[in-house]
Amino acid sequence: MTVINDVDIDALRHSTKTLRTDPTVARATFTVDGSWQGGYRITTRTGALTQGGERDGTRVAKFAMTSDEPVAALGTDTAPTPAEYVLHALAGCYTVTITTHAALQGIALKGIRLSLEADIDMRGFLGIDPSVRPGLQQIRVDVDLDATREQLEELIALVQKRSAIRDTLANPVDVVTTLM
Repeated sequence: MTVINDVDIDALRHSTKTLRTDPTVARATFTVDGSWQGGYRITTRTGALTQGGERDGTRVAKFAMTSDEPVAALGTDTAPTPAEYVLHALAGCYTVTITTHAALQGIALKGIRLSLEADIDMRGFLGIDPSVRPGLQQIRVDVDLDATREQLEELIALVQKRSAIRDTLANPVDVVTTLM
């Protein structure tokens, strides 16, 4: 077994080969279920993962995530904000993308450090100014990797192209909301 960056390269290459020969296995659906906790608090729990048409129920309620708002935003500051979860999701996806592509290229990383910031104008969320979008206006990511400059540039280019969460944030996604 070949391991680089704590990634089993043989298993990764096998998975890549499987996905190439059977694209249906590449399709996955993630789910979470949430319950309001009062005020601005919600707790969500992971749901079943469906991959390649197969439902994996072992993740149902395996992990819980709670969000709130800071006191300055009239919350109780008991958990990260939804915006901080977005930044966390992006940081996590950058880490997966960098680690995977570095390992495939034989680059042994000694460390990854990410610093993320996001700007929001609350006038859009509150409907005070209809010209202001309610979402994040800009996300900035600083990446610090222990690799050569050439390797860094190549890995960052791959992150820009291959990070699923970055793509989700940078491009329109069809969000369907249904009243039950």
